[in-house]
Amino acid sequence: MLRVSVLGEQAIVDDATGGVVTRSPRTIALIAFLVLHAGYPQPRQRISQLFWPDSRDGQALTNLRRELHHLRGILRDEPSLVVTSQDLCWHDTGTSRVDLRVFDRERQAAAQATDDDAIQRHAANAIAEYRGEFLPGRYDDWVLEARTQLAGQCADLCDLLCAVRTRAGDLPGAVAAARFRTHLRPLEEAGYRTLMELQARLGDRAGAVSTYHHCASILEQELGVSPDRETREVIERLLARPAEVAAPRVPAGRSGPAATNLIGRSRELDRLHRLWRTAAAGKPALAVVHGGAGVGKTRLLAEIAGAARSRGAVVARAQCFGSSGRLPLAPVADWLRLPKVQSGTAALDPVWRREVERLVPSGTSHGDPDAPAPTMADGWQRHRFFEGLARALIGVGRPMLLIVENLQWCDQETLAFLSFYLGLDHRAPVLVAATLRAENAEAEPELGEWLSAMRATGLLTELSLSPLDIDGTAQLAEAISGRRLSNEDTKLLHATTGGFPLYVVEAMRTSVELGSAGPPAGQLRGALRNRLAQAPPAARQVVELAAAVGRDFTLDLLTEASDLDADTVVQAVDELWRLRIIREFRDGYDFSHDLLRETAYAQISPPKRWLLHRRLAQGLELLHEDTDAVSAQLAAQYANGGQPARAVAYYRRAAELATNTFAHAEAIRLNKAALAIVRAQPDRRETFEQELAILEALAAPLNARYGYASTELQHTLERTVELAETLGRNDSLVTGLIGLWTSRFVQGHIADSHRGAGQALALVTPGSEPSGSAHFAYAGSSLSLGRPAEALRHFELAAERNQSRHLLTVGTRPDVHGTAWAAHAHWLLGDDASASSSATAAITLARTIEHPYSLAVALAYGAITCQLRHDLPALRETVAELRELCERYGFAYYPEWGLILDGWASGDGSGIALARNGIGNLEAQGSLARMPYWLSLLADLQLVDGRPGEARATLDKALTGARARDDLWWLPEVSRMRAGHDDHDTAARRLHEAAGLARSQGSTALVERCTRDLARLGVRPPG
Repeated sequence: MLRVSVLGEQAIVDDATGGVVTRSPRTIALIAFLVLHAGYPQPRQRISQLFWPDSRDGQALTNLRRELHHLRGILRDEPSLVVTSQDLCWHDTGTSRVDLRVFDRERQAAAQATDDDAIQRHAANAIAEYRGEFLPGRYDDWVLEARTQLAGQCADLCDLLCAVRTRAGDLPGAVAAARFRTHLRPLEEAGYRTLMELQARLGDRAGAVSTYHHCASILEQELGVSPDRETREVIERLLARPAEVAAPRVPAGRSGPAATNLIGRSRELDRLHRLWRTAAAGKPALAVVHGGAGVGKTRLLAEIAGAARSRGAVVARAQCFGSSGRLPLAPVADWLRLPKVQSGTAALDPVWRREVERLVPSGTSHGDPDAPAPTMADGWQRHRFFEGLARALIGVGRPMLLIVENLQWCDQETLAFLSFYLGLDHRAPVLVAATLRAENAEAEPELGEWLSAMRATGLLTELSLSPLDIDGTAQLAEAISGRRLSNEDTKLLHATTGGFPLYVVEAMRTSVELGSAGPPAGQLRGALRNRLAQAPPAARQVVELAAAVGRDFTLDLLTEASDLDADTVVQAVDELWRLRIIREFRDGYDFSHDLLRETAYAQISPPKRWLLHRRLAQGLELLHEDTDAVSAQLAAQYANGGQPARAVAYYRRAAELATNTFAHAEAIRLNKAALAIVRAQPDRRETFEQELAILEALAAPLNARYGYASTELQHTLERTVELAETLGRNDSLVTGLIGLWTSRFVQGHIADSHRGAGQALALVTPGSEPSGSAHFAYAGSSLSLGRPAEALRHFELAAERNQSRHLLTVGTRPDVHGTAWAAHAHWLLGDDASASSSATAAITLARTIEHPYSLAVALAYGAITCQLRHDLPALRETVAELRELCERYGFAYYPEWGLILDGWASGDGSGIALARNGIGNLEAQGSLARMPYWLSLLADLQLVDGRPGEARATLDKALTGARARDDLWWLPEVSRMRAGHDDHDTAARRLHEAAGLARSQGSTALVERCTRDLARLGVRPPG
């Protein structure tokens, strides 16, 4: 049986095998059109005109025939599709199941049923089939018409199901149906009223209040109106206190106007409108609005968001928080949770949906639940992860405005994703708009570097907002108060508020609510404190707790963490919402401005802060059976609440989760936070064990972010080895030593790295999995020390021990990496044929296992083998693939190899700049391994270009470095090349020494080169 899905997910699946037959959007759209008119033949002429409106009739019919041929190949002998020369028709049969047809049959059965049980059964079945909007991502007129009709039918089913469940006493089920209805019809107040009444009957006053706030926020945001009288009466009735409480009645409306016209920003708004129109037409862009806190950045973006929505664009908003309880890529996750984006995600291929699932689990993951979490051995997958997220956003198929507030607090992973996303599709109709506090712009060096990089792409437009002048201040004050201020009051207001719109608004709201004739002069300097002071005592307690959260919060959390009763908390939150101190945000609330949060938190005494943070941590644990999603928040709350042990545990878990989404910078930050707490504890075995575990987790993201040569990585590994020795942890010691080998080797400390590899080799059990990594490390440093025969033996042992497993700390397959590197040993030993076959075998195997990082390594070493063999055609081809692969996946280190070898392959002076660039990059990274070899290639180019003096200086540098760092494998060749710049006797002496060194190393190939040069000098070779 074939299963056809056109609601939410778009796919045709073979039930017998579970395999996806097709996800072709056009093919599924054609079937969906026929299914919409099931039982009624559709003329080919009509279909061709609908699907190919821009083609001539004849061409459109040809296109339809081609699509039909493809469709028949997919469906084979499926009898549901009936094709004649004149028309096409879909018939329901027992051989196929279409979610849309099941929805329609169950809907009609529910409408015709006469008893509540049947109504409930059929309505629930129909709603279960409605897993998303019809053909998400398509916006043809016929699709939009059908989508609207189907959503309306599903909303009617929700009303029916809600009524039946209410009669049956199933209030939770009725609430679920009513809530789903509000998602389908977010601008219809009747649905919210029903949901509020049901929540109240369940005793969930907090849920009812949140529903009202969400309704009001949606209406204000989308339509610029407040809820109607009937809706307001519902919430007033639900919030009414018993008479004996004698509490003051809360006003029905919110303080201040629902909206005011944007004042004093016409130039900036015009510029944003132009940028949005360009972006929406298919030219992605980034806009960053700079300005001081309270200057109106968010208000400016709200204006452009309203304009974008009115033209059918998808607007997604996210906010960054300054607290340490942040999650990496949280803004991206917020965008991906938007229903319109989720609908588009459902249409993605499974490979991309799995990547989205890493960040935003849907509960219906298509991945393997038993698959291990990604490790940094698979760090290259970060590119694929980003591509999956980007495809989900691009898949919406409509112009998108993505807003991120408080860019100064944005995590580095989100910044990296934005760069990737904006560069992935140069025709994507998207504008990313961000706000950035001017006073924080210079405080974050990573953000500064990112902004500089985005300026260089030409995608970035920057707007700077200044405070309002006196005229603008007067206009805003009049818009809020409804009356014109006197000149004296205007001057006072501007002088005291500095023209910052936030302060002007707060001052004037206070004035309006107090009923004074003008702004209360004595209160202007404390405008934000005044706003908080207007709240009743219970609300002030709640606002303190909310400020301690440090980010958005839910009513459940405030209720759980407060010592007030639930009804009092609900009433307080509603009062704070009406005073516009807090606003509805996602599934909870947030402060209407960060300055209000900061002001509220500043007024809490240190002892009380400690208590609030502890209560919040306990509340988060009670509310989340699975604490992974709030692990970073819990860590920060426990750290601020004076419970270091629990803070460390949650920091470590949050760091692990960050690593699983390739959020290297955040994983480093979280691990370091845990490390700081542990190192502040007294020295004892338990403390050392904790420190060791954190250091072991820290090494991988450090490696991924900063590279093997990072001194911070080196120090981390050295401390790891020290602690492992102290604690007698042999497994940790071996892993630490091999990791330290990697760092020291790449830095060019060859002898030190070899000693560490030897120590690891002595510790491992022969034949064990770690022994393969130890043999590999020992082989690599042996080769660089000029011992190719010894290296070859250990490379072979490494491949035998590890087989298909990855090398510890390196992340490659030893049978790929070791075989590729062994080619150099073969060549040095004079076996050119084995060198060639070894390099080719490594590349072939890397392609077979489909592991891009192993392939990059195989190509890099293979390119060196081509250079050693002077096989220029193969070298150019290999380097081209290496550079493309490194660019695609963002690999570090090996692109520099490609630059140098590409430069050398040019064969003339044109390659000097490339080689110098690659060498300079390696030196800047501290990656000095093989530097004598790289410098010799540069010297080759300089000599060919007629720069003997530069070539001689380059070779002298190579000689010095080779001896200083014991990088000896290429030293005979560097000495031979340097002899070409000496007089006869000095050259002969130098060549004799080089030949002797090469012979002692067993480097037959280099001995032969020295021998040939001696013969040209007429000197008999040694031995």
